Amino acid sequence: MSKAKLILEDGSEYEAYSFGSEKSVSGELVFYTAMIGYPESLTDPSYKGQILVPTFPMIGNYGVPDDEQEFGISRNFESEKIHCTALVISDYSEKFSHWNSDRSLGTWLKQYDVPGLYGIDTRELTKKLRERGAMLGKIVFDNQDVPFHDPNKENLVAQVSTQEVRYYGNGKYRVLMVDCGLKNNILRCLLKHDVTIKRVPWNYDFTQEEYDGLFLSNGPGDPAMCTETVEHIKVALTQDKPIMGICLGNQLLALAAGAKTYKMKYGHRGHNQPVKVPGTHTCYITSQNHGFAIDDKTLPADWKPLFVNLNDGTNEGITHVSKPFFSAQFHPEASSGPVDTESLFATFVQNMKNCRK
Repeated sequence: MSKAKLILEDGSEYEAYSFGSEKSVSGELVFYTAMIGYPESLTDPSYKGQILVPTFPMIGNYGVPDDEQEFGISRNFESEKIHCTALVISDYSEKFSHWNSDRSLGTWLKQYDVPGLYGIDTRELTKKLRERGAMLGKIVFDNQDVPFHDPNKENLVAQVSTQEVRYYGNGKYRVLMVDCGLKNNILRCLLKHDVTIKRVPWNYDFTQEEYDGLFLSNGPGDPAMCTETVEHIKVALTQDKPIMGICLGNQLLALAAGAKTYKMKYGHRGHNQPVKVPGTHTCYITSQNHGFAIDDKTLPADWKPLFVNLNDGTNEGITHVSKPFFSAQFHPEASSGPVDTESLFATFVQNMKNCRK
């Protein structure tokens, strides 16, 4: 196995073995806590520009599934390619076994020219990132050094959003889907209902469009970069048509309403994050992937928090006090992860039905 170095912006260096593409890269080093779901996580556009560090020690043991299509999208992945910059793990399982495995994780990484390193104590990396926060890192092969690169200074949404308008389903209720880095399982969850989805680029001007509900997808990076999207949402807020947002969509809805967002210390990435409905004893277990959050204190008077994270008290969703607008910071489509909150899609569809009466 070839060797490479993982170098952090604080000067730390780790020597490791390669099992993916052998090229030097740089990005933001982040950890995620799920034990399973690496095919879904690696294809999640929200990880664009990031070097991913799973905390579970053994990765690759169930291989990677095939590229079968369903509804015009991949059945097994969250997009059509790997989006993270690189993968860093503790132990790589070269021998894989699963009923739907099609190839090894290493083979898949090489297919998309993505580096993968193993043989690093990811527990130590995770502790460092928890104490200091997400930091820049780079993987260097054969002394071919590259500069540190902060992906959050770029408009990552523009890099992962669809470049063309696409349609899905043939239902009664028309959903205008703003793709800021859409996960495929959001489409799968909505298509269980009587809807037709029009998927549009992140900066598409939908202010003159006819639709029954507006959906704001997840996506990578700083929501402040999406100024065009925010301006379009502001127009939608003057109407009464239902709106639902997920992850970045939650933050964009808040910005359009007049609230502020901020970068978290190390973000929430992984499964089994508990969230609570304020003022109740209702709690849900969720899957999450975000590095930015809404500042609840800046919400206007006609908006309120819909969910709160029980671990650190950060915002996990907002809702308008009288109009059918709401959003979730976590992933109700949860691919992979718990499906406790998938009913939020039914709520969105019911809101459209109510407004059509």
